Amino acid sequence: MTTSSPSPLSYKDAGVDIDAGDALVERIKPLAKKTMREGVLAGIGGFGALFEVPKRYKEPVLVSGTDGVGTKLRLAFEWNMHDTVGIDLVAMSVNDVLVQGAEPLFFLDYFACGKLDVDTAASVVGGIAKGCELSGCALIGGETAEMPGMYPEGEYDLAGFAVGAVEKSKILTGRDIQPGDVVLGLASSGVHSNGFSLVRKCIERAGPHLPATLDGKPFRQAVMEPTRLYVKNVLAALALHPIKALAHITGGGLLENIPRVLPEGMAAHLNKGSWPQTELFAWLQKTAAISDFEMNRTFNNGIGMVVVTSAASAQATATSLREAGEQVYEIGVIAPRGEGAPVVVG
Repeated sequence: MTTSSPSPLSYKDAGVDIDAGDALVERIKPLAKKTMREGVLAGIGGFGALFEVPKRYKEPVLVSGTDGVGTKLRLAFEWNMHDTVGIDLVAMSVNDVLVQGAEPLFFLDYFACGKLDVDTAASVVGGIAKGCELSGCALIGGETAEMPGMYPEGEYDLAGFAVGAVEKSKILTGRDIQPGDVVLGLASSGVHSNGFSLVRKCIERAGPHLPATLDGKPFRQAVMEPTRLYVKNVLAALALHPIKALAHITGGGLLENIPRVLPEGMAAHLNKGSWPQTELFAWLQKTAAISDFEMNRTFNNGIGMVVVTSAASAQATATSLREAGEQVYEIGVIAPRGEGAPVVVG
C-alpha cells in the first residue's frame, strides 16, 4: 500500500509573503535616504545600523526614548488614514529626547501586521520618514514583521525609538528652577497621540451628530492631526537662551508631566484662560462632560510642550520661539509648593 507524499508548503502558504517584504524595502529606501545626516555610517539593509556621534560633541551623553501611537491607530484603521501616524510615532520619541536638551540623531521603527499590505505599510513608513526629516534625525533601520494570525486583516502595530545626544554640561535637569521663574506653553497641533481611548468614546457617543469641521479642518483631519515636532525650533532657542527645563505634555496631561521636571518643593501655578481652548478640545470636553481638572489630566488641552525659564529671559525666549513659528503663551509661574499640588490651575 502506497501513501502519497504531502504537497510542499511554502512560507507564502503559511501567510508570510517574502516578496511583499522585499517590495516594501525597495519603497522605503528612497524615503530613508532623504533623512540621512552626519554620523550615519550604515543604514537600512544591514543586520544593524551604524552611527558615529558627531565629533563636534566634546562630552556626548546619549539619550534614548521609545513609544508607540496608542489607540489612535484604531481610527487610522477605521478611517483608512495611514499617512500621518508615522509622524506621531517619531514625534512621541524625539520630543521626549528633546526634553533632556538632546538633539535627536537617529530613529528606528517596528511595524507588525498579520498580512503585509505594501501600500499601507509604505504610507505609514512615509510618515515616519517625514517625521525624521522634520526633526533632523536619520531613519537608519527598523523591522517589518508579518505574523499571520496575530493581527486582524487590515490592522498593524507600531513602535519606535530615538537616540539623541547632548553635551554633559548642557543636560536639562530642572534643578535650577526657582520661585518666580516663568512657565511658557507651546501650542499643540491637536490631541497628538494621547487620550484616544476617550476620544473614541466621544465619537461613539456623538454617533451621527459629529461636527463637520473643527478649527477650520474637516472633523477627521482635526482629530488625526499628527503630533507637533518641536525639535528644531526648541533646539534653536536652547542655543540662544538659558532655558531651565522642558516638559513634553503626553499621557497624564499638564498635571502629570510638568511635575516630572520640577525640583522638590517647587510647584507650577498655571493661569486658567492664559491659552485658548481650541474647538476640538471644547468639543471633547462637552461631549465627555468632564471637568477642567480631567481635561488637564487626560489631554494636552492645547499645550504640547512646556518651557521653564527665568523671568529675565522669558520674553526673549518667547520671541525667538514665535519667530521660529511656534505659538507661545505665558501660562504661569513657579512658586514654593508648600502643602499644595505640584501643578495648580486657577
